Amino acid sequence: MSGKLNSLTDVLKKTLFFFESLTVAELTPYVHKQMLVDYTQEQVEEKICLCLEQHKCFESSNGCIWVLNLEGKRDNDQLYNLLLKKQQPLSSNELSKNSLKKKKSKVLAEQAELINDGRFIQLANGQWGLTEWEVETEHYSLKHLIIKALKIHPTGLSLAQLTDVVGNWRNAGQKEIHEVLKKLPYFDEIGNGVWCYNSEARVIYDRIIKRYLESIKRQRDRWNRERHKWTLKNAGLQKQIEEISATYREVAAALALRQNDTGRYEQMTTQIAEKDLLLALRKKEIYRYKEHLQKLEAKANSILYQCRLWVARYKEKEKENIKIQQLLNMNQTSQESLFTKLQQYKERDRENKAKFIEMKENHANRVAELQTEIVELKQKLEKFKDNVGQEQKIWHEEINTLSADLKHFMAEAEKLGNALRFAQQELTKIKNEYKLLEDHLTHPLVRMVARLVSLFKKNSRQAVS
Repeated sequence: MSGKLNSLTDVLKKTLFFFESLTVAELTPYVHKQMLVDYTQEQVEEKICLCLEQHKCFESSNGCIWVLNLEGKRDNDQLYNLLLKKQQPLSSNELSKNSLKKKKSKVLAEQAELINDGRFIQLANGQWGLTEWEVETEHYSLKHLIIKALKIHPTGLSLAQLTDVVGNWRNAGQKEIHEVLKKLPYFDEIGNGVWCYNSEARVIYDRIIKRYLESIKRQRDRWNRERHKWTLKNAGLQKQIEEISATYREVAAALALRQNDTGRYEQMTTQIAEKDLLLALRKKEIYRYKEHLQKLEAKANSILYQCRLWVARYKEKEKENIKIQQLLNMNQTSQESLFTKLQQYKERDRENKAKFIEMKENHANRVAELQTEIVELKQKLEKFKDNVGQEQKIWHEEINTLSADLKHFMAEAEKLGNALRFAQQELTKIKNEYKLLEDHLTHPLVRMVARLVSLFKKNSRQAVS
């Protein structure tokens, strides 16, 4: 679909539809290239964050990675089907004409809601189109096209396969793609020329590059401030040097005037020697010239003293300039040491990647061992289940025998209960009879007979013994 997009929201919709998921830092270069050219990178990031938070068609699970919601609103399905059928952008008037079943005010309200629907985009001429129509891939760099291709194929692609996939979006050779893969550390070669994309390594790489650029920017600002300060000092020193040269010129003029005055004085003294008669007339003039010479000498001495002061100050400034040059050299050496440290960090990163690959292989071996152990445990479990089934059969047989014995014992217990009840009845009868006998025995005649019987028994026992 050709045509310039209308707003920042439409650019974000198109970019997120093509790349599926991006961070704000990854969205910034695309937006900066297509619009907001006069803004700085920080201002562009602020605008993007504000736009993503305001519109409901953009979603983020963790507040960092943003995606485009393509479900949209059910009320806009009629306009979506209309654009699918036409396969070309339509203006607002054409959309309202094709929506005859609805009122015009309602159609306009729906068109205003299309901004929050991820399926629709608006062009600069006011026409509406669909986000899923052809994407102009020339706006995107080769690096991000490679990232998209590897995201689509997370298991990895060879260089030839990657060239074919990227060739659908942009004409690029294998050499150019291979240079990009070798240049960036978050493209991993997992073996036999197969490349994959490591998103975590890219986040770490972006953070390191951002910190490095921020440190370089802070150092550059510090150097610019120091340069501006030293340029101001240099301008002051140049001004002082100009003043010193002007004073030198004044001193030279004073010395020349002094030489002229001394010549005139010598000429006048010769004239006085030759013409004594004119001494009285010239005496006042000679005194005046002497006073003038004294003033000039005093002035010359003061100028020479000032010149000596300026020369001493100039020498001090030269010493300060030497110190500043030494500081600049030290900063240069520190910058070189920072570059060497960065190289060391890169080498450590490569070693960590090698260790990570080795850990992956060990993990795969461990998984294979665990799988074999799981198979053995399953076999043991089946054997245990068979043994448990046999034991359950034995237990069921024992339970049946015990239940039969229990029924027999219950029957016997019931018989014993009946016998016990019969015995209790007999016992109550005997107790009643015993009470009757006791009542009879309480009679005095019966007691006397009982005593006689007992005495008779004792006597019979004694006789027997």
